[in-house]
Amino acid sequence: MNPKLCTETYNHSHPASIETYLSLGGYDAWKNILQNKMPRSKIIEKIKDSGLRGKGGAGFLTGLKWSFIPLIEGQKYLVCNSDESEPGTCKDRDILRYNPHSIIEGMLIACYAIGASVGYNYLRGEFMDQQWKVFNEALKEAYKFKLIGNNIISSNINIDIYALIGAGAYIVGEETAMLESIEGKRGMPRIKPPFPAIKGLYGKPTIINNTETLASIPKIMLNEDGWYKNLGLNKSEGMKIFCMSGHINKPGNFEIPLGTPFADLLKSAGGISNNRKIKAVIPGGSSVPVVKGEDMMRINMDYESIASAGSMLGSGGVIVMDDSTCMVSVLHRISRFYYAESCGQCTPCREGTGWLYKILSNILSGKASLNDLEQLNRIAFQIEGHCICALGDAAAMPVRSFLKNFWSEFEYYVDKKESMVS
Repeated sequence: MNPKLCTETYNHSHPASIETYLSLGGYDAWKNILQNKMPRSKIIEKIKDSGLRGKGGAGFLTGLKWSFIPLIEGQKYLVCNSDESEPGTCKDRDILRYNPHSIIEGMLIACYAIGASVGYNYLRGEFMDQQWKVFNEALKEAYKFKLIGNNIISSNINIDIYALIGAGAYIVGEETAMLESIEGKRGMPRIKPPFPAIKGLYGKPTIINNTETLASIPKIMLNEDGWYKNLGLNKSEGMKIFCMSGHINKPGNFEIPLGTPFADLLKSAGGISNNRKIKAVIPGGSSVPVVKGEDMMRINMDYESIASAGSMLGSGGVIVMDDSTCMVSVLHRISRFYYAESCGQCTPCREGTGWLYKILSNILSGKASLNDLEQLNRIAFQIEGHCICALGDAAAMPVRSFLKNFWSEFEYYVDKKESMVS
Protein backbone atom coordinates (compact mmCIF):
# COMPACT_ATOMS: atom_id res chain seq x y z
CA MET A 1 0.00 0.00 0.00
CA ASN A 2 1.37 3.39 -1.00
CA PRO A 3 1.05 5.87 1.93
CA LYS A 4 0.56 8.71 -0.57
CA LEU A 5 -2.31 6.99 -2.35
CA CYS A 6 -5.68 8.73 -2.23
CA THR A 7 -8.49 7.51 -4.45
CA GLU A 8 -10.54 10.04 -6.35
CA THR A 9 -13.92 8.54 -5.61
CA TYR A 10 -15.63 6.71 -2.79
CA ASN A 11 -14.61 3.04 -2.71
CA HIS A 12 -17.85 1.11 -2.24
CA SER A 13 -16.02 -2.21 -2.03
CA HIS A 14 -13.84 -1.11 0.89
CA PRO A 15 -15.68 1.60 2.88
CA ALA A 16 -13.44 1.09 5.93
CA SER A 17 -10.16 1.57 4.05
CA ILE A 18 -7.94 4.57 4.58
CA GLU A 19 -8.01 5.31 0.83
CA THR A 20 -11.77 5.72 0.98
CA TYR A 21 -11.55 7.89 4.09
CA LEU A 22 -8.84 10.13 2.60
CA SER A 23 -10.84 10.54 -0.60
CA LEU A 24 -13.68 12.00 1.48
CA GLY A 25 -11.51 14.53 3.30
CA GLY A 26 -10.48 12.19 6.06
CA TYR A 27 -7.66 13.33 8.35
CA ASP A 28 -7.81 16.85 6.88
CA ALA A 29 -8.94 18.20 10.24
CA TRP A 30 -6.08 16.42 12.00
CA LYS A 31 -3.51 17.69 9.48
CA ASN A 32 -4.81 21.25 9.77
CA ILE A 33 -4.49 21.15 13.56
CA LEU A 34 -0.90 19.95 13.44
CA GLN A 35 0.27 22.11 10.54
CA ASN A 36 -1.27 25.27 12.01
CA LYS A 37 -0.26 24.35 15.56
CA MET A 38 -3.78 25.10 16.72
CA PRO A 39 -3.95 25.91 20.44
CA ARG A 40 -5.53 23.15 22.50
CA SER A 41 -7.87 25.63 24.17
CA LYS A 42 -9.22 26.71 20.77
CA ILE A 43 -10.16 23.11 19.92
CA ILE A 44 -11.94 22.64 23.22
CA GLU A 45 -13.85 25.89 22.79
CA LYS A 46 -14.89 24.95 19.26
CA ILE A 47 -16.26 21.61 20.41
CA LYS A 48 -17.94 23.27 23.36
CA ASP A 49 -19.57 25.92 21.16
CA SER A 50 -20.72 23.30 18.66
CA GLY A 51 -23.21 21.94 21.18
CA LEU A 52 -21.92 18.37 20.68
CA ARG A 53 -23.25 16.18 23.46
CA GLY A 54 -22.08 12.75 24.53
CA LYS A 55 -23.90 10.19 22.40
CA GLY A 56 -23.50 7.18 24.66
CA GLY A 57 -26.41 8.01 26.93
CA ALA A 58 -25.61 10.82 29.36
CA GLY A 59 -25.82 13.64 26.81
CA PHE A 60 -23.21 15.76 28.61
CA LEU A 61 -21.55 18.53 26.60
CA THR A 62 -18.36 17.07 25.13
CA GLY A 63 -16.32 20.27 25.08
CA LEU A 64 -17.26 21.03 28.67
CA LYS A 65 -16.16 17.55 29.69
CA TRP A 66 -12.80 18.09 27.98
CA SER A 67 -12.37 21.40 29.82
CA PHE A 68 -12.35 19.55 33.16
CA ILE A 69 -8.96 18.03 32.38
CA PRO A 70 -6.17 19.67 34.42
CA LEU A 71 -3.86 22.02 32.49
CA ILE A 72 -0.76 20.77 34.29
CA GLU A 73 1.83 18.73 32.39
CA GLY A 74 2.01 14.99 32.87
CA GLN A 75 0.52 11.73 31.66
CA LYS A 76 -3.11 11.87 30.56
CA TYR A 77 -5.32 9.37 28.80
CA LEU A 78 -8.25 9.25 26.42
CA VAL A 79 -10.61 6.26 26.36
CA CYS A 80 -13.11 5.59 23.58
CA ASN A 81 -16.08 3.65 24.92
CA SER A 82 -16.96 1.15 22.19
CA ASP A 83 -18.51 -1.32 24.63
CA GLU A 84 -21.94 -1.01 23.05
CA SER A 85 -23.98 -3.39 25.19
CA GLU A 86 -27.26 -1.54 25.73
CA PRO A 87 -30.12 -3.68 24.35
CA GLY A 88 -31.67 -1.94 21.37
CA THR A 89 -28.49 -0.07 20.44
CA CYS A 90 -26.32 -0.95 17.43
CA LYS A 91 -24.93 2.32 16.04
CA ASP A 92 -21.32 2.09 17.24
CA ARG A 93 -21.11 -1.39 15.76
CA ASP A 94 -21.63 0.02 12.28
CA ILE A 95 -19.30 2.99 12.76
CA LEU A 96 -16.53 0.60 13.81
CA ARG A 97 -17.25 -1.68 10.86
CA TYR A 98 -17.66 0.87 8.09
CA ASN A 99 -15.96 4.10 9.22
CA PRO A 100 -13.20 3.23 11.71
CA HIS A 101 -10.89 6.03 10.60
CA SER A 102 -13.40 8.66 11.74
CA ILE A 103 -13.01 7.22 15.25
CA ILE A 104 -9.22 7.21 15.02
CA GLU A 105 -9.11 10.79 13.77
CA GLY A 106 -11.57 11.87 16.46
CA MET A 107 -9.44 10.15 19.09
CA LEU A 108 -6.28 11.87 17.80
CA ILE A 109 -7.93 15.29 17.92
CA ALA A 110 -9.30 14.62 21.40
CA CYS A 111 -5.91 13.38 22.65
CA TYR A 112 -4.25 16.52 21.31
CA ALA A 113 -6.91 18.78 22.83
CA ILE A 114 -6.58 17.35 26.35
CA GLY A 115 -2.83 16.78 26.20
CA ALA A 116 -2.97 12.98 26.20
CA SER A 117 -0.27 10.90 24.54
CA VAL A 118 -2.14 7.60 24.76
CA GLY A 119 -5.66 6.60 23.74
CA TYR A 120 -7.49 3.32 24.21
CA ASN A 121 -10.49 2.08 22.27
CA TYR A 122 -12.33 -0.47 24.39
CA LEU A 123 -14.54 -2.68 22.23
CA ARG A 124 -17.39 -4.92 23.30
CA GLY A 125 -16.39 -8.58 23.66
CA GLU A 126 -18.93 -9.68 21.05
CA PHE A 127 -17.21 -7.47 18.45
CA MET A 128 -14.29 -9.89 18.10
CA ASP A 129 -15.21 -11.30 14.69
CA GLN A 130 -15.76 -8.12 12.66
CA GLN A 131 -15.36 -4.77 14.36
CA TRP A 132 -12.21 -5.76 16.23
CA LYS A 133 -10.47 -6.90 13.05
CA VAL A 134 -11.60 -3.88 11.01
CA PHE A 135 -10.53 -1.36 13.64
CA ASN A 136 -7.13 -2.95 14.12
CA GLU A 137 -6.55 -2.97 10.37
CA ALA A 138 -7.49 0.73 10.30
CA LEU A 139 -4.99 1.41 13.09
CA LYS A 140 -2.24 -0.29 11.07
CA GLU A 141 -3.13 1.87 8.07
CA ALA A 142 -3.04 5.08 10.11
CA TYR A 143 0.38 4.17 11.51
CA LYS A 144 1.64 3.33 8.00
CA PHE A 145 0.50 6.71 6.73
CA LYS A 146 2.37 8.39 9.63
CA LEU A 147 -0.86 9.95 10.91
CA ILE A 148 -0.34 8.43 14.33
CA GLY A 149 2.69 7.48 16.42
CA ASN A 150 5.92 9.39 17.01
CA ASN A 151 6.56 12.84 15.55
CA ILE A 152 3.31 12.84 13.57
CA ILE A 153 3.72 14.78 10.29
CA SER A 154 6.98 16.27 11.67
CA SER A 155 5.03 18.05 14.41
CA ASN A 156 6.91 16.70 17.44
CA ILE A 157 3.53 15.39 18.62
CA ASN A 158 3.51 11.78 19.82
CA ILE A 159 0.20 9.92 20.22
CA ASP A 160 -0.39 6.19 20.30
CA ILE A 161 -3.76 4.44 20.16
CA TYR A 162 -4.44 0.90 21.31
CA ALA A 163 -7.46 -1.33 20.81
CA LEU A 164 -8.71 -3.48 23.67
CA ILE A 165 -11.58 -5.93 23.78
CA GLY A 166 -13.77 -6.88 26.73
CA ALA A 167 -15.21 -10.24 27.75
CA GLY A 168 -18.87 -9.43 27.17
CA ALA A 169 -19.84 -7.79 30.47
CA TYR A 170 -22.52 -5.07 30.26
CA ILE A 171 -21.22 -3.34 33.37
CA VAL A 172 -17.93 -2.26 31.77
CA GLY A 173 -19.92 0.15 29.63
CA GLU A 174 -19.95 2.28 32.79
CA GLU A 175 -16.89 4.47 32.38
CA THR A 176 -15.13 3.77 35.68
CA ALA A 177 -15.79 0.03 35.40
CA MET A 178 -14.15 0.25 31.99
CA LEU A 179 -11.10 1.89 33.54
CA GLU A 180 -10.89 -0.94 36.07
CA SER A 181 -11.05 -3.48 33.24
CA ILE A 182 -8.32 -1.73 31.25
CA GLU A 183 -6.12 -1.86 34.34
CA GLY A 184 -6.60 -5.64 34.41
CA LYS A 185 -9.01 -5.71 37.33
CA ARG A 186 -12.59 -6.90 37.64
CA GLY A 187 -14.91 -4.48 35.86
CA MET A 188 -16.71 -2.84 38.77
CA PRO A 189 -17.70 0.84 38.99
CA ARG A 190 -15.70 3.18 41.20
CA ILE A 191 -17.09 5.53 43.79
CA LYS A 192 -17.07 9.12 42.55
CA PRO A 193 -15.55 11.57 43.30
CA PRO A 194 -12.75 11.59 42.32
CA PHE A 195 -13.96 11.77 38.76
CA PRO A 196 -11.91 10.33 35.88
CA ALA A 197 -10.93 13.78 34.57
CA ILE A 198 -8.96 14.22 37.80
CA LYS A 199 -8.05 10.64 38.71
CA GLY A 200 -8.85 8.11 36.04
CA LEU A 201 -6.86 5.42 34.28
CA TYR A 202 -3.84 4.38 36.36
CA GLY A 203 -4.65 7.31 38.64
CA LYS A 204 -4.03 9.88 35.88
CA PRO A 205 -6.43 12.45 34.37
CA THR A 206 -8.63 10.67 31.81
CA ILE A 207 -11.45 11.58 29.44
CA ILE A 208 -13.91 8.89 28.32
CA ASN A 209 -16.05 9.53 25.23
CA ASN A 210 -18.47 7.39 23.25
CA THR A 211 -17.64 6.05 19.77
CA GLU A 212 -20.27 8.11 17.96
CA THR A 213 -19.18 11.22 19.85
CA LEU A 214 -15.54 10.92 18.80
CA ALA A 215 -16.47 10.01 15.22
CA SER A 216 -18.32 13.35 14.99
CA ILE A 217 -15.28 15.43 15.95
CA PRO A 218 -13.41 15.60 12.59
CA LYS A 219 -16.31 17.08 10.60
CA ILE A 220 -17.01 19.60 13.31
CA MET A 221 -13.39 20.74 13.21
CA LEU A 222 -13.41 21.02 9.41
CA ASN A 223 -16.51 23.22 9.23
CA GLU A 224 -17.20 26.77 10.32
CA ASP A 225 -18.38 27.71 13.79
CA GLY A 226 -22.05 26.99 14.27
CA TRP A 227 -22.23 24.41 11.46
CA TYR A 228 -22.95 21.40 13.64
CA LYS A 229 -25.21 23.27 16.02
CA ASN A 230 -27.38 24.52 13.16
CA LEU A 231 -27.99 21.01 11.82
CA GLY A 232 -30.63 20.48 14.51
CA LEU A 233 -34.34 21.22 14.16
CA ASN A 234 -36.90 22.85 16.43
CA LYS A 235 -34.31 24.62 18.61
CA SER A 236 -32.27 21.42 19.04
CA GLU A 237 -28.57 21.23 18.21
CA GLY A 238 -26.71 18.69 16.11
CA MET A 239 -27.34 15.19 14.84
CA LYS A 240 -27.89 11.76 16.39
CA ILE A 241 -27.96 8.18 15.17
CA PHE A 242 -31.10 6.34 16.25
CA CYS A 243 -31.20 2.55 16.15
CA MET A 244 -34.68 1.53 15.06
CA SER A 245 -35.79 -1.99 15.97
CA GLY A 246 -38.94 -3.87 16.92
CA HIS A 247 -42.19 -4.03 14.99
CA ILE A 248 -41.13 -1.88 12.05
CA ASN A 249 -40.67 -2.58 8.35
CA LYS A 250 -37.13 -1.24 7.94
CA PRO A 251 -35.06 -1.71 11.10
CA GLY A 252 -31.64 -0.05 11.02
CA ASN A 253 -29.57 2.97 11.99
CA PHE A 254 -30.84 6.42 11.01
CA GLU A 255 -28.77 9.59 11.49
CA ILE A 256 -31.18 12.51 11.70
CA PRO A 257 -31.18 16.06 13.07
CA LEU A 258 -32.06 16.26 16.74
CA GLY A 259 -35.54 17.73 17.00
CA THR A 260 -36.95 15.60 14.17
CA PRO A 261 -40.51 14.47 14.97
CA PHE A 262 -40.67 10.83 16.00
CA ALA A 263 -43.45 10.33 13.44
CA ASP A 264 -40.99 11.26 10.68
CA LEU A 265 -38.35 8.89 12.04
CA LEU A 266 -40.91 6.08 12.18
CA LYS A 267 -41.89 6.83 8.59
CA SER A 268 -38.23 6.60 7.54
CA ALA A 269 -38.14 3.17 9.18
CA GLY A 270 -41.06 2.03 7.05
CA GLY A 271 -43.77 2.41 9.68
CA ILE A 272 -45.28 -0.30 11.86
CA SER A 273 -45.08 -3.77 10.34
CA ASN A 274 -48.21 -5.68 9.29
CA ASN A 275 -50.23 -2.43 9.44
CA ARG A 276 -50.78 -2.82 13.17
CA LYS A 277 -51.13 0.02 15.66
CA ILE A 278 -48.27 1.36 17.72
CA LYS A 279 -48.52 0.48 21.39
CA ALA A 280 -45.31 1.56 23.09
CA VAL A 281 -41.80 2.86 22.44
CA ILE A 282 -38.60 2.60 24.43
CA PRO A 283 -36.77 5.66 23.02
CA GLY A 284 -33.20 5.32 24.32
CA GLY A 285 -32.25 1.70 24.95
CA SER A 286 -33.78 -0.78 27.36
CA SER A 287 -32.67 1.12 30.46
CA VAL A 288 -34.93 4.14 29.92
CA PRO A 289 -38.65 4.44 30.78
CA VAL A 290 -41.18 3.22 28.23
CA VAL A 291 -43.53 5.71 26.56
CA LYS A 292 -47.04 5.02 25.29
CA GLY A 293 -47.21 4.93 21.51
CA GLU A 294 -49.75 7.72 21.13
CA ASP A 295 -47.63 9.99 23.34
CA MET A 296 -44.49 9.20 21.37
CA MET A 297 -46.17 10.15 18.09
CA ARG A 298 -46.56 13.72 19.39
CA ILE A 299 -42.96 14.43 20.41
CA ASN A 300 -39.64 15.20 18.77
CA MET A 301 -36.43 13.22 18.97
CA ASP A 302 -34.38 15.43 21.26
CA TYR A 303 -33.32 15.42 24.89
CA GLU A 304 -35.87 17.91 26.15
CA SER A 305 -38.91 16.57 24.29
CA ILE A 306 -38.32 12.98 25.34
CA ALA A 307 -37.73 14.12 28.93
CA SER A 308 -41.09 15.90 28.85
CA ALA A 309 -42.67 12.55 27.94
CA GLY A 310 -41.16 10.99 31.06
CA SER A 311 -38.26 9.18 29.43
CA MET A 312 -34.73 9.81 28.15
CA LEU A 313 -33.01 9.90 24.77
CA GLY A 314 -30.23 7.73 26.20
CA SER A 315 -28.13 5.84 23.68
CA GLY A 316 -30.69 6.27 20.90
CA GLY A 317 -31.85 2.67 20.85
CA VAL A 318 -35.49 3.04 19.77
CA ILE A 319 -37.54 -0.13 20.37
CA VAL A 320 -40.99 0.05 18.78
CA MET A 321 -43.78 -2.27 19.94
CA ASP A 322 -47.14 -2.83 18.25
CA ASP A 323 -50.48 -3.76 19.81
CA SER A 324 -49.68 -7.48 19.75
CA THR A 325 -46.98 -6.99 22.42
CA CYS A 326 -47.35 -8.43 25.91
CA MET A 327 -45.83 -5.77 28.14
CA VAL A 328 -45.44 -8.19 31.03
CA SER A 329 -43.26 -10.46 28.89
CA VAL A 330 -41.19 -7.52 27.66
CA LEU A 331 -40.51 -6.29 31.19
CA HIS A 332 -39.72 -9.81 32.33
CA ARG A 333 -37.06 -10.11 29.64
CA ILE A 334 -35.59 -6.68 30.44
CA SER A 335 -35.45 -7.49 34.16
CA ARG A 336 -33.77 -10.81 33.46
CA PHE A 337 -31.03 -8.94 31.60
CA TYR A 338 -30.25 -6.48 34.40
CA TYR A 339 -30.40 -9.21 37.02
CA ALA A 340 -27.82 -11.20 35.06
CA GLU A 341 -25.59 -8.19 34.36
CA SER A 342 -25.42 -6.68 37.87
CA CYS A 343 -21.82 -6.76 39.10
CA GLY A 344 -23.07 -7.40 42.65
CA GLN A 345 -21.13 -4.56 44.27
CA CYS A 346 -24.15 -2.65 45.58
CA THR A 347 -26.71 -4.46 47.75
CA PRO A 348 -29.81 -2.66 46.38
CA CYS A 349 -28.86 -3.66 42.83
CA ARG A 350 -27.53 -7.13 43.61
CA GLU A 351 -30.56 -8.17 45.67
CA GLY A 352 -33.20 -5.90 44.16
CA THR A 353 -32.71 -6.95 40.54
CA GLY A 354 -33.17 -10.57 41.62
CA TRP A 355 -36.41 -9.80 43.40
CA LEU A 356 -37.76 -7.85 40.43
CA TYR A 357 -37.06 -10.78 38.14
CA LYS A 358 -38.55 -13.34 40.56
CA ILE A 359 -41.79 -11.39 41.01
CA LEU A 360 -42.18 -10.91 37.27
CA SER A 361 -41.53 -14.63 36.79
CA ASN A 362 -44.32 -15.34 39.28
CA ILE A 363 -46.67 -13.06 37.37
CA LEU A 364 -45.94 -14.90 34.13
CA SER A 365 -46.45 -18.30 35.77
CA GLY A 366 -49.76 -17.30 37.38
CA LYS A 367 -48.45 -17.31 40.96
CA ALA A 368 -48.65 -13.57 41.75
CA SER A 369 -51.17 -11.36 43.53
CA LEU A 370 -52.00 -7.68 43.21
CA ASN A 371 -49.79 -7.05 46.23
CA ASP A 372 -46.85 -8.21 44.13
CA LEU A 373 -47.44 -5.35 41.73
CA GLU A 374 -47.13 -2.87 44.58
CA GLN A 375 -44.05 -4.75 45.74
CA LEU A 376 -42.46 -4.31 42.31
CA ASN A 377 -42.90 -0.57 42.61
CA ARG A 378 -41.46 -0.49 46.14
CA ILE A 379 -38.39 -2.52 45.22
CA ALA A 380 -37.71 -0.41 42.13
CA PHE A 381 -38.01 2.75 44.22
CA GLN A 382 -35.52 1.37 46.76
CA ILE A 383 -33.01 0.54 44.01
CA GLU A 384 -33.24 3.78 42.05
CA GLY A 385 -30.64 6.34 43.13
CA HIS A 386 -29.09 4.08 45.77
CA CYS A 387 -26.22 2.50 43.82
CA ILE A 388 -22.68 3.51 42.85
CA CYS A 389 -23.45 3.46 39.13
CA ALA A 390 -26.51 3.79 36.92
CA LEU A 391 -27.17 0.06 36.41
CA GLY A 392 -29.50 0.08 39.41
CA ASP A 393 -31.46 2.92 37.84
CA ALA A 394 -31.42 1.07 34.52
CA ALA A 395 -33.10 -1.90 36.19
CA ALA A 396 -35.59 0.16 38.19
CA MET A 397 -36.80 2.78 35.71
CA PRO A 398 -38.30 0.33 33.20
CA VAL A 399 -40.22 -1.43 36.00
CA ARG A 400 -41.76 1.77 37.33
CA SER A 401 -42.61 3.10 33.87
CA PHE A 402 -44.14 -0.17 32.63
CA LEU A 403 -46.36 -0.33 35.71
CA LYS A 404 -47.30 3.33 35.40
CA ASN A 405 -48.23 3.15 31.73
CA PHE A 406 -49.63 -0.38 31.51
CA TRP A 407 -50.91 -1.14 35.02
CA SER A 408 -54.20 -2.54 33.76
CA GLU A 409 -52.37 -5.12 31.67
CA PHE A 410 -50.35 -6.32 34.65
CA GLU A 411 -53.49 -6.31 36.79
CA TYR A 412 -55.42 -8.32 34.20
CA TYR A 413 -52.53 -10.76 33.93
CA VAL A 414 -52.60 -11.34 37.69
CA ASP A 415 -56.40 -11.69 37.89
CA LYS A 416 -56.90 -13.92 34.84
CA LYS A 417 -53.54 -15.72 35.04
CA GLU A 418 -53.00 -15.01 31.35
CA SER A 419 -51.75 -12.29 29.02
CA MET A 420 -54.05 -9.61 27.61
CA VAL A 421 -52.66 -10.11 24.11
CA SER A 422 -51.79 -13.15 22.08
